[in-house]
Amino acid sequence: MKVVILAGGYGTRISEESHLKPKPMIEIGEKPILWHIMKLYSFYGYNEFIICCGYKQQVIKEFFANYFLHNSDITFDFRGGKNEMKVHSDRMDPWQVTLVDTGLNTMTGGRVKRVAPYIGNEPFLLTYGDGVADVNIPELIDFHRKGGRMVTITTVQPQGRFGALDIGEDGSIASFREKKIEDSGWINAGFMVVEPAIFDLIEGDSTVFEQYPLMEAARLGEMDGYRHTGYWQCMDTMREKEKLEQLWAGGKAPWKVWEK
Repeated sequence: MKVVILAGGYGTRISEESHLKPKPMIEIGEKPILWHIMKLYSFYGYNEFIICCGYKQQVIKEFFANYFLHNSDITFDFRGGKNEMKVHSDRMDPWQVTLVDTGLNTMTGGRVKRVAPYIGNEPFLLTYGDGVADVNIPELIDFHRKGGRMVTITTVQPQGRFGALDIGEDGSIASFREKKIEDSGWINAGFMVVEPAIFDLIEGDSTVFEQYPLMEAARLGEMDGYRHTGYWQCMDTMREKEKLEQLWAGGKAPWKVWEK
């Protein structure tokens, strides 16, 4: 099963870094968040990736073009006019990565539609290039197969940032408490399993995947929600990036399942 990752947007909400690179290439622990996402799938044996590129796509392409070089111990020998390279050892991942130019201003649904020729007529995994989690991918796929529907999305309840208040009609506050996870609704966290029938619901480049395709799949009774109660965090702001950096630096990154 191939893994499709949406990595073409502008990332305007984290413009402090995204003016230089696409958001999926913003680093956590000196590695792009895109790499962290791929490591999760690879841990479970899913090593064939299709990356939907757009904004500053050359940064993503150059990263993978030099990936072997940057992850190997190498001797360069220029003696006697030679230009030889000897690889002593490498720490490569067993990945096949297809990088597709899906357009600069194409919406998420349009990006998925554009990579259809690389997917073929088979189910595929789909996620966003800006969120990490410790989702058990085989369990997610098994849940999808048992449901037999067109789309399964991973759902999470994000931790609230603000305190919760119980306010009376006269403005009096009966209670104040830190907001609990249970106070939040379930949201789409990405990490989806999708049947190829979804392509019929995507009209073209202007289609937002989260609007008509997913809404129509739900209306048709063709969508399941896999409830993930473990770790999940998107990276929309510098505050969220710094939070992920701190977890990684402290050796407490919950999404780093590949070394547990």
